[in-house]
Amino acid sequence: MLKRSYYYAILLLPSVFFSLSVHGQQKVLGLKEAESLAIVNYPSIKSKINQLNASKANLNEVKSENLPDLNFSAQQVYGTVNGQFGPSYGFKGFNVSSAGPNLASQNWNAGFGSLYLSNISWDFFSFGKAKEKVKIQNIAVSRDENDLAQEQFQHQIRVASSYLNLLAAQELTKAQKDNLNRAIELQKVVAARVRNGLNAGVDSSQANAEIASAKIALTNAQETEQEQSNLLAQYIGIQVPTYFVLDSSFISKTPNTVDAQKDSSLNYHPLLKYYQSRIAISKEQSNYLGTFNYPTFSIFGVFQGKGSGYGNNYGINQNDFTGSYLNGANPTRYNYLFGLGIIWNLTSPVRVHYQLQSQKFITEQYKNDFDLIDNQLKAQLKLSETRLSNALKNFHSAPEEVKAAKDAYTQKLVLYKNGLSNIVDFTQALYALNRAEVDNYIAANNVWQALLYKAAASGDFSLFINNF
Repeated sequence: MLKRSYYYAILLLPSVFFSLSVHGQQKVLGLKEAESLAIVNYPSIKSKINQLNASKANLNEVKSENLPDLNFSAQQVYGTVNGQFGPSYGFKGFNVSSAGPNLASQNWNAGFGSLYLSNISWDFFSFGKAKEKVKIQNIAVSRDENDLAQEQFQHQIRVASSYLNLLAAQELTKAQKDNLNRAIELQKVVAARVRNGLNAGVDSSQANAEIASAKIALTNAQETEQEQSNLLAQYIGIQVPTYFVLDSSFISKTPNTVDAQKDSSLNYHPLLKYYQSRIAISKEQSNYLGTFNYPTFSIFGVFQGKGSGYGNNYGINQNDFTGSYLNGANPTRYNYLFGLGIIWNLTSPVRVHYQLQSQKFITEQYKNDFDLIDNQLKAQLKLSETRLSNALKNFHSAPEEVKAAKDAYTQKLVLYKNGLSNIVDFTQALYALNRAEVDNYIAANNVWQALLYKAAASGDFSLFINNF
């Protein structure tokens, strides 16, 4: 019977399960195939892709902001032109810009008027403000690319770990099935000896207890396997998982090339590259904020045509107007204007000073985050070398444990059948064999888990996947 600690060890492993079916026949799901499905289907990766596409689109928009503003407008209106001395303010645009003489009394003479206007305006020099904004968005695109890469990398690690742990769970189930079969065989032997009066009846009760215990262990193992199946199904985007046979051929051997003490560089770790891009974009943001200390130089030009249904003597003769649409829509006066402008908010440096101060602290925060992740990865990389070395030692020792346990089990079985041993010694041999088989399965799996752990710490998934 497997000890409780072995169940806990398996339960703590991130694990999963998946299934495909072709023409009603079950198909083996290879690890590389599972990785491909996961990269395509997992929602968080799709989210990162959309985020990257949005950043790229925003980059194009930011580049276009440096183009001149070129506006065309036309209006044709009908109304009165009464004028009056007095101040007014077009609050929120709710005002009428009527232009006419200041007559002694109100009249309701109405005619058509028109205005046609083209305008161009260009902030041609702003001390690098436009360029800095483009730089920020370029780095934002790079940041989102790194974010996508690190999400894909981490998900590859999750899927591989889940795949390996599902194999471990399946092997655990197999070990418990074998244990149940041995318990059933034990019951048959005990029943025969009890019927012949060679053993006490209590041995039969002990044998029944062993079967019950083996059934419970098998049920627990199957439940663990199902939980892992559901988790892997989520990772690779399968909504309704069914049982699927995984590729276990590689698990019986060690990786093709393994050097437990070989160090790996963290310079290209996807997670560190993402954190580096956060620092870069914060620094560039500071450069952009600094440009708001300086003025903006603009050039502009306007060309305008205006038409009116009111004559030039309307101020003297209020009958000098027409309600004709064509007279009002046809422009009769034209104006143009060109100019050079400068705008400089002299209080901006005060605000920018505090904005830069805030951005400086944000940059330092990102540097602290980077240092934390860097230190964690270095520690994990060092631990991974020890873990891989120990896993290889256990892998080579486990078969000896299995062989010794099988020999002891066979010996105790023969002795018990011949009345030379008691059932307690026999069941102890049964426990030892079950434990040895589980140790052997876990030892083989742990070599690959240790290699995967090192790949995760070093940021190089090929270190794991290319060893198949």
